[in-house]
Amino acid sequence: MKFYKDGAIQPIPNMYFVYGDGGTGKTSLVKQFKGHKLVFSFDMSSNVLIGDKDVDVAILEEKDAPTVQNLVSTMVTRAFGQDRYDVIVLDNVTALQNLVLENIDGASKDGRQNYQKLQLWFRKLGMALKESGKTIYATAHQIDTGNGDGLSSKGRFAADMNEKTFNAFTSMFDLVGRIYLKDGQRFIDLDPENGNHAKNRLDNRKLIKADELLDVKKTETKKTTKKETDKK
Repeated sequence: MKFYKDGAIQPIPNMYFVYGDGGTGKTSLVKQFKGHKLVFSFDMSSNVLIGDKDVDVAILEEKDAPTVQNLVSTMVTRAFGQDRYDVIVLDNVTALQNLVLENIDGASKDGRQNYQKLQLWFRKLGMALKESGKTIYATAHQIDTGNGDGLSSKGRFAADMNEKTFNAFTSMFDLVGRIYLKDGQRFIDLDPENGNHAKNRLDNRKLIKADELLDVKKTETKKTTKKETDKK
């Protein structure tokens, strides 16, 4: 456990998690991040990154599936120690979760224990990402929960992950949002009051255009000077 005296906490790079339907541009958001990126692609949807000189891509192959936990843990940890990379990307955590669950499933007669192992593995992965000193971007598919008022998108959508696994993994993330298309434009919903999975610890924005993901707008508190106080 690290201890910081008098609140002298060291700044930690931000972590972003965006989920949505296929074709909404989750992977292309990688291009917004500054510096050299390492993308772990779990669904081979990396064509949009072809030609980008600031991106290295590691694509998971079918033969890797039986050992995916060890492979991902090893490669991600190895990337942490390389100054070459400023950003680590996990593209399609939904696919990763399904592969991990397939390996864990059946390990216990009690299915609940299998899901507990799944949640624990993703929690450890999330903690490792948080401690890496790198900016983190992760994506996932969405599901329509069938909830909500039936007339709007409020309360209808969630990341396509086991809910407890999602919570265990994204608890370390600073921003979680749902990307969607409307009138030919891409938006990201960051408002938890809409009932969808969302949060934004970085600023006060609740709905943004997708190309503004990294435009963090801190709310500045005006400092009252002594002269202003005396006038009152």
